Amino acid sequence: QVQLVESGGGSVQAGGSLRLSCAASGGTWSNLCMAWFRQAPGKEREAVASIYTGGAIAYYVPAVEGRFTLSQDNAKNTLYLQMNSLRPEDTAMYYCAADSFDPMRACALRRGSDYDRLSYRGQGTQVTVSS
Repeated sequence: QVQLVESGGGSVQAGGSLRLSCAASGGTWSNLCMAWFRQAPGKEREAVASIYTGGAIAYYVPAVEGRFTLSQDNAKNTLYLQMNSLRPEDTAMYYCAADSFDPMRACALRRGSDYDRLSYRGQGTQVTVSS
């Protein structure tokens, strides 16, 4: 069983930056597929970025590629999402989710529906970007 706790959300102006954290406890840190998703009011959930914690290149959806960066602190079992050049359309509740890594499936999550098949999910953290 893995518990995920997100933090770091807040309100910023367009062009600003925020760093979200997802701290994991339980499970095997180095063998997780971890991902960030987001959902704005009235919109469907969408994938943002994902990574295999055992060592892999992160995957980003086109909407955030070049602006958002994943990193991890293995000593703290924490995944970070650095968000730069934020836009009003980035406003959403951001969720961290994870599951044990399946070598038969790539940890490059493209769809919002991928969130539903991950076993472990955090409570979410709100990001608001004003113009």
